[in-house]
Amino acid sequence: MTDKLDTFDSQILNLLQSDASMAAKDIAALIGLSVSPTYERIKRLKHEGYIEKYVALVNREKLGKHLLVLCTVTLKQQSLQTLKAFEETITSYKEVLEVLCIAGSNDYQLKIAVRDVNDYHDFVMKHLSSFSTISNLNSSFVLKEIKRETAFDCG
Repeated sequence: MTDKLDTFDSQILNLLQSDASMAAKDIAALIGLSVSPTYERIKRLKHEGYIEKYVALVNREKLGKHLLVLCTVTLKQQSLQTLKAFEETITSYKEVLEVLCIAGSNDYQLKIAVRDVNDYHDFVMKHLSSFSTISNLNSSFVLKEIKRETAFDCG
């Protein structure tokens, strides 16, 4: 991997984070390069792992997912086998948007999107309660999203 991105690489990454559907010719015009080198840079940034994938940010409210829950999970033990089993299973649930392994008094933080409190209760009862390895579960309900961003300044 390249140790340092140059200004053009950083500009490309910033533009693609704001609109992943931008064409190479539009990016080229904005950063002041011709299309071919811009396309090659994008290809290299993908190959080197700077660009992992392209996604669309979907409005969960329009899809009826009105409740966003932050759930911390503490496991009874932190053996490699227990951690891997938990991670493999929890990532398979469609309601779970993010799984973060965290340091501190908890082991994981989950971001879960569901229709309402009843759906969340069903999720806990059907899925989370089936883990005999969970010792503690703490749920916080998001009242309002103040900032929802996936992009960060690339330099």
